[in-house]
Order: sequence, then C-alpha cells, then structure tokens
Amino acid sequence: MSWGTELWDQFDNLEKHTQWGIDVLEKYIKFVKERTEIEISYAKQLRNLSKKYQPKKNSKEEEEYKYTSCKAFLATLNEMNDYAGQHEVISENMTSQITAELARFVQELKQERKSHFHDGRKAQQHIETFWKQLEASKRRFERDCKEADRAQQYFEKMDADINVTKADVEKARQQAQIRHQMAEDSKAEYSSILQKFNHDQHEHYHTHIPNIFQKIQEMEERRIVRIGECMKTYAEVDRQVIPIIGKCLDGITKAAESIDQKNDSLLVIEAFKSGFEPPGDIDFEDFTQPMKRTVSESSLSNSRWDGKSEPKPGSKSKGKLWPFIKKNKLSLKLITLNTQVWNLIEGGGPEDFSNLPPEQRRKKLQQKVDELNKEIQKEMDQRDALTKMKDVYIKNPQMGDAASVDHKLAELGQNMEKLRLEAQKFEGWLAEVEGRLPVRTEQSRRQSGMYDTQNTSGVNNCAQDRESSPDGSYTEEPSQESEMKVPVTEFDDEFDDEEPLPTIGTCKALYTFEGQNEGTISVMEGEMLYVIEEDKGDGWTRIRRNEDEEGYVPTSYVEVYLDKNAKGAMTYI
Repeated sequence: MSWGTELWDQFDNLEKHTQWGIDVLEKYIKFVKERTEIEISYAKQLRNLSKKYQPKKNSKEEEEYKYTSCKAFLATLNEMNDYAGQHEVISENMTSQITAELARFVQELKQERKSHFHDGRKAQQHIETFWKQLEASKRRFERDCKEADRAQQYFEKMDADINVTKADVEKARQQAQIRHQMAEDSKAEYSSILQKFNHDQHEHYHTHIPNIFQKIQEMEERRIVRIGECMKTYAEVDRQVIPIIGKCLDGITKAAESIDQKNDSLLVIEAFKSGFEPPGDIDFEDFTQPMKRTVSESSLSNSRWDGKSEPKPGSKSKGKLWPFIKKNKLSLKLITLNTQVWNLIEGGGPEDFSNLPPEQRRKKLQQKVDELNKEIQKEMDQRDALTKMKDVYIKNPQMGDAASVDHKLAELGQNMEKLRLEAQKFEGWLAEVEGRLPVRTEQSRRQSGMYDTQNTSGVNNCAQDRESSPDGSYTEEPSQESEMKVPVTEFDDEFDDEEPLPTIGTCKALYTFEGQNEGTISVMEGEMLYVIEEDKGDGWTRIRRNEDEEGYVPTSYVEVYLDKNAKGAMTYI
C-alpha cells in the first residue's frame, strides 16, 4: 500500500500526521531523559545512604566493625555503593544511546519532512496556477463566442432592414466576421491550454505527488522503526546491568552468611575480659575461741585475684615462695568502683593504661608497642632511602649535594631514638603485665599484691603510690592507706626449715631488674644465675644466685637454659 496512490488527495492530513509522529519522538525523548534523571537521583541517594552509615574513621564506632555482623553490614553498604554505580551506568547509557541519538534523528527528520512538503506545495502551486490559466482561457473563449453571436445577429438584422444603407450592412458584416475570428482564436488557445493542463495534471497526480508521498511514507516508517529500536535499547540497557546487580545482591547474601555468632561472642569476651579471678569462699571465723585473728587472707578484696583462699598459718607449701604478701585495705566496693571507672573511660587515662584491668591493659600496651614498631620501621625506610640518595649524590655530585641530606638523616636518627625509647618503655610495662596476669592456680597468689596495688593506683589516678622503673617493674612506696603489714605467724617461719630446691638449669639476665617487691630478686644485665623453678604460666621464673639469695624475676627478663633432664632447652624472650 502506497500513500502516493491511496492518499493522493490527503496532503494536509499527511502533513499533520507526520508532525504528530515527530511530537511522539520528542515525547519519548523527554520520557527517557526523565528516567535518566531519576536513575541519577536514585544512585545519589543510595550513595549518600551508604556514606551515612559508614563508620567514621578513628572513632569508637569503627571498633565495633570487628564483629562479623557489623562486617556483614559494612559489606552490605559497600555492595549498595556498587549497586548505585550500576544505576549511574543505566543513566549514562540511556543518555548516550537513546536521548542523544534520538535528538539528532529528530533534527534530521524535521529537515527531511520540511523538504518533502516543500516539494509537495510547489507541485500543488504549479497545478493550481495552470488551472487558473485554463479557467481564464475558457472564460475568454466563452466571451468571444457570445460576442461573435451578437455580431452575427446584428448583421442579419441590418441585412434584413430595407431602410439601412448598404454601407452600414457591409460594416455590420465585417464586424461579425472579426468577432467570429476572435472566437476561433480563443477556441484554439483554450484547446491548447486544456491539453497541456490535462498532461500536467496527470503528471501531478500520478508521478510527482506519488513520489513525494512515497518519500514521506518512507520517512515516517523510518521514524517508527527507530522508536522501536530505542525501546529495545531501553530494555537492553537495563538488562546489561542485571548480572552485576545480581553479583551485588549475591555479595550481600554472602556477607549475611558469613555472620558467626560464636566468633562475635568470643570477641565480646576478648573486648571486656578484665583478667580478674572470681572471688573465692570466705573462711569461717570462730569467735567462740579467744584468739588473735589476722586479716582474712580470703576476703573478697583479695580473692578477686585467686580462685582459692590463702593457706592458713601452719600449712605446708613446699617449693613455694610467695613474692607478694602485701595486702590492700580496699574493699570489694572500691574494686567494683575501679571497674566502673574503667568502663567509663574513653581514650583518657594514664600513659601506662594502669587504670585498666590486667587483660585490657595488656591489649592496649601490645597495641601501642605495635604502633611504635610500625613508626620505627617507617622511619628506618625513610633513612634507608635517604642513605641511598646520599650515596648516589656522592658518586654523582652533579645530581645533588650529599651534605643536604645529612640534616634530614640526623633528624630521622633522633626520631628513631625517641621512638625506640618509647617502645622500650611500653615493652617494659607489657613485660610487667604479662608477668602479673592471674591464672587459676596457686601461682596466681604471687601477683595478688601487685594487682591490688595496680587497681588501687588506678582509682587514685595511678601516680600517687607507684612509679615505673626503666626496666618496666614497679616501685611501691609504703603507705598506711594502701597497705597493711601482716603479723608474723608460723606461716612466715616455715620457709626457714625448708630444704633448698634443686637446680634445673641456668639463665642469663637480658635486662637489669630491680626486685623491690617482697619475694623478688634483683639481677644485673648479663648475669648468670641458676633456675630452680620454671615459669608456671604466670610470667615469673624462680632463680637462685647462691644459697642465701633466691627469688622471682619476670620470665621475659631472662634467657633460660634447662639441663638435660628437662624437656629440652627452652628460651623465653
């Protein structure tokens, strides 16, 4: 079916229809453009949502993301960020593949349509002009015929009248002949114009107009095909990102499946474990028998460090020398207050973290040591790089002045020395804490005095009754408010009757240790001593210098060599 043959007389309607088709294209372009704006806005909102719930750096919230549930949520936020990126891709592809292309196509379509209808109007005007010429020729022929008839009738009338002269008759006859000739000329002209008009009209309706309308039809069909292709592209753009969106959703699912409630429970233990021992049983005190009672060694204030009560006077404890028998007067209420203070502290407190319970303090000190070691390594890398640069300058003076690097190297050396001293200080505190962490054995009693002092000092801002020596041990000043002497009993004298423990190996002091607490022994760096009792897991090793001098030193301060009867040589560092 051709518009040229079927719609030869619908020029105006075709003009309206093709304009409507272009309007449809522009409407579709506007629709796609608004869709791209929605996609961009949606992607932006998703990104803002993801950013809003991202943990802030160096904040307490960031520490919460060590739990698997929080890690899964963080992974979900990251996947949502990627998900938003796919909506941006949809917007970009629709803009480039549909909106921009259709806008160019519409401009071309408008120009082509304008050209076709211009040709159609031109042909229409041509045939209309010819029609007017034909009508004018026809009217002239009709007028001349009528004039010729009137002239013939006038001649016949003059010829029949006997009163008219012969001259008048002849004049009337000549006038009639002239009119007849004019009618014949008008007839010939009219006939010629009519034939030419019929030819042009045939060409107009069977050749020119069909060709123009056929071009308009092809233009319209191309418009229809193009809008269909754009609709397919519209769907394809969405379909292309579906696999990636699916991967984002799979990532969210995988993150959800990675949540481990047991692991989170262990992390809670690790985060809040104080390292204290639960209180032991309270001894029965018989008031019916008059006796001089000593301070209960199994009170709640002391039993927080032991799972058992202290041995009663007169009990036997072979091979054990209690290094710390000083007891604080702090009650359970004060210890509870200390724990509450620790829970309320957020980033503040003493430099050695003595305000924290043992386990938490150890973690903080270890973290600080690791940070300092990283800083030292960073400074060392910079020093190595500058050293290489200096060597290059020395070998090739034209590349730079080697002396210009010396100031920076000296500065780096000073920084490294400061960091090393700082690291040694924290390592000393860490060694002390690792030697004082409680265990569920009788060995835990060795540290009870130190734990009491530590917590008492934590409540009293940590600096009033104790100071840290360079080797990491504590020096405690006697205070009537923080400690009390235990009356001498048979328990204190029973060690005098014990036989000395056999030697199980030797050890070398790696650092100087000032044993200022009861039960400890001072050693000098490089000194060789005898080992009489291994570390039982509490961080202390029992050594002997001679028959009269023996005591405990931190295991991390000595290098132990067991004899052949032991389970192989062991080194504690």
